[in-house]
Amino acid sequence: MSDSIKRVVQENFSKSKEAYVTSSTHSNQSDLDTLTDWLRPQSSWTILDIATGGGHVAKQLSPYVNNVFANDLTKDMLGNTAKHMQNLQNLHYVVADAEDLPFLEQSFDAVTCRIAPHHFPNPKQFVNEVHRVLKTGSYFLMIDNVAPQDEGLDHFYNSFEKMRDTSHSRALKISEWKNLLHESHFSLRRELTRKKTLPFDDWANRTLDSKGVTKVENYFKQSSEEQSKYFHIKLEAEQVLEFSIDEWMVLCTK
Repeated sequence: MSDSIKRVVQENFSKSKEAYVTSSTHSNQSDLDTLTDWLRPQSSWTILDIATGGGHVAKQLSPYVNNVFANDLTKDMLGNTAKHMQNLQNLHYVVADAEDLPFLEQSFDAVTCRIAPHHFPNPKQFVNEVHRVLKTGSYFLMIDNVAPQDEGLDHFYNSFEKMRDTSHSRALKISEWKNLLHESHFSLRRELTRKKTLPFDDWANRTLDSKGVTKVENYFKQSSEEQSKYFHIKLEAEQVLEFSIDEWMVLCTK
């Protein structure tokens, strides 16, 4: 199952590699500034950015540290990102699986992963791998979309994400992430939960053709009052303009 999911990830991200570089969600500068402020990177550090995608985190941190290793499962995505950032000399690109990292134990001063773990079929293995490659006392900073605690809202959310992107595995609840981090012996230092507003057209057209966009839009329009209120679904002239999802940012130490 997990191998088939990862093949879908590679296929989908190869097709949409340029869209993730230009995505307004992924390139949000205030988000990247907050990440830098929390992490407080040092000039001697070597950082690993897992599932780098369009490379926004790697690019953001590169001026502050010695080296950044940007990895992604999708070679086409990584190659396109490297082309956009070829002027940054301390960035290194590695095709790698987040659940099977090709690095030795205690290799990194910090590991980051942003808006990606919901694609990972085995999040427990991902967290274990992060712990393995981090130096003792070092930092893991993760940002990802999370599911509501309510089971019905969880199902609604993960359903429309899967409709929009077949490489979506599952967005976990915050409680599930905390259990995984605790089991891997991470200590939570700081966390933030916030609503993230997404423009529907940018979000949907990144991965879907017009027929697929219409299907997802109809799913939104058929939402219950509770679902519409929770996800702040905004309609205008029978068109979905935007909606909001939950995002969790967490800083841990090994």
